[in-house]
Amino acid sequence: MTFLKPLDPRTRRIGAACALAACAGLLAACDRPATDAPSAGVPGAPSVSSPAADAPATAASASAAAPRTADAWLGRWTGPEGTFVDIAADGEGYRITIQSLDGPATYPGRAVADGIAFERVGSTEILRATDGPATGMKWLQDKKNCLTVRTGEGFCRD
Repeated sequence: MTFLKPLDPRTRRIGAACALAACAGLLAACDRPATDAPSAGVPGAPSVSSPAADAPATAASASAAAPRTADAWLGRWTGPEGTFVDIAADGEGYRITIQSLDGPATYPGRAVADGIAFERVGSTEILRATDGPATGMKWLQDKKNCLTVRTGEGFCRD
C-alpha cells in the first residue's frame, strides 16, 4: 500500500505562486478588448456594443451612479427580541445602526444597485429589500416589507 507523503513547504510555495500568477493572467485578460469582434458596417455582422466598456469601471463611479432607492428605507426597521436597524441619510451615503443582542453598532453605508453596502468585521455586507420568509426568521415569516443583511438577520416594517 502506498501512502502519500506531505509536500515540501518549498513545493507548496511554488504551487501557490503559480496559482496566483495564473489568476493574475486571467484577470488581466478580462480587461483587454476583444480583437476578433465583428466590425461595424459589415453586412450580416451582428451589432456589437458594450456599455460597460464605454463607462469607467471604478467603484466610486459605480456607487455614485447607483440609484437612491434606499432613501425609502430611512428610519427604523424592527427585528425580533428588541433588535432593529436604523437607517439615516449621511451626506451622499447612509449611517446604519444595528441593534443586536450584543448591543448597538454603527456603520457608514453606501448605495449600491441592490441595497446599501457597509463594512462589518472586515467583510462587505449588503442590506437588501426582502420579505419575511427571505429573512429566515420564524418571527418575521408573515411580514411583506423587510430588509435582510443575511439569513437570520432581518428587520421588517408592518
